[in-house]
Amino acid sequence: MLEALGWISALVMGLTLGLMGGGGAILTVPILVYLFKHPAQQATTESLLIVGSISLYGLSSYISRKLVDFRMAFAFALPALFGVVGARRGLLPLIPDRVNVPGLNFTLEKDAIILSAFAAVMLLAARAMLRKEGPPRQEEAQRTPSFMHVGLQGITVGMVTGFVGAGGGFLIVPALVKLLKVPMEKAVGTSLFIITLNSVFGFISGLTPETISPLSWTFLVPFGLVAAAGISIGTYWNSKVTPAKLKRAFGVLVLVMGCGVLAAQIFGS
Repeated sequence: MLEALGWISALVMGLTLGLMGGGGAILTVPILVYLFKHPAQQATTESLLIVGSISLYGLSSYISRKLVDFRMAFAFALPALFGVVGARRGLLPLIPDRVNVPGLNFTLEKDAIILSAFAAVMLLAARAMLRKEGPPRQEEAQRTPSFMHVGLQGITVGMVTGFVGAGGGFLIVPALVKLLKVPMEKAVGTSLFIITLNSVFGFISGLTPETISPLSWTFLVPFGLVAAAGISIGTYWNSKVTPAKLKRAFGVLVLVMGCGVLAAQIFGS
């Protein structure tokens, strides 16, 4: 039953990625961990490969419709790559396999730390998507983003991508629209381009004999094909769904899943 739900969720993940240019990728790690019972560290590596591959597949449609702003994509993506490398090569190896909590007879496993951080990111993403915002003030609308501001945004997204194995699209699309003033219709395709770069680079930069050996291509290929079918549907319906309604619905979904992941770590289920 769980496995059947996992394959349905793979389709939904691709669907939301195609519709929103991100966000769906944040579902990949919970799907792999809780529905297919993969270890968290293995799931973050698999997620980067899956998300990078299907984002590249979905990107082709947006490129053909000239809905990718490559100039803005590279301005955002290049700093993000440094964040990805920092997380995969620097931050993750620093986390011990077990952490004893001072003053408490309590031990945190590395997988629990990764999943707790992932849950926190999901809750923050849900808050951002569900928050109602008024129209920007005139001075904000006319403000030109500084290079340092853009770079910090990119590095932050890259760190999230490398650490939790998500493409970071739930952060990229709002940043493109609000910070870089990219029109919404181009933000989705541009986000897919950035996600592809981040995910593929994150996967390659973290490759070691320990991370590559658990990967099962007989699982990853069918999973990717199901997700690719979802992204095809999402790309087709992108221009037919009201973005505000879709954003709110997905925000609720991410909120529920984030609470579920966090509860699983707290109560040990």
